[in-house]
Amino acid sequence: MKDLIIYYIFILTPIGIIFWLKKVDLIGEKYFLVLFLFYAFIYRTYIDGKKLVEKNVLLKRNIWKLIIPGYRLKYLKELYLK
Repeated sequence: MKDLIIYYIFILTPIGIIFWLKKVDLIGEKYFLVLFLFYAFIYRTYIDGKKLVEKNVLLKRNIWKLIIPGYRLKYLKELYLK
């Protein structure tokens, strides 16, 4: 995750796939909602936490705190710009 381009691929590809599946009617509203919530709360928390741990900005045991709304803003620069 040290490369910023790879990080963006990891965070944008799954959400693109979820929206594509909904657009071509391969999943219904309920599955779309479940996948979207999984992406937003579980997947992104893990990916962002992993990147911050690799950069020694966050301790591994504190990754769960990224699920708290607004907590990610504290690390905005480290996540999206560096």
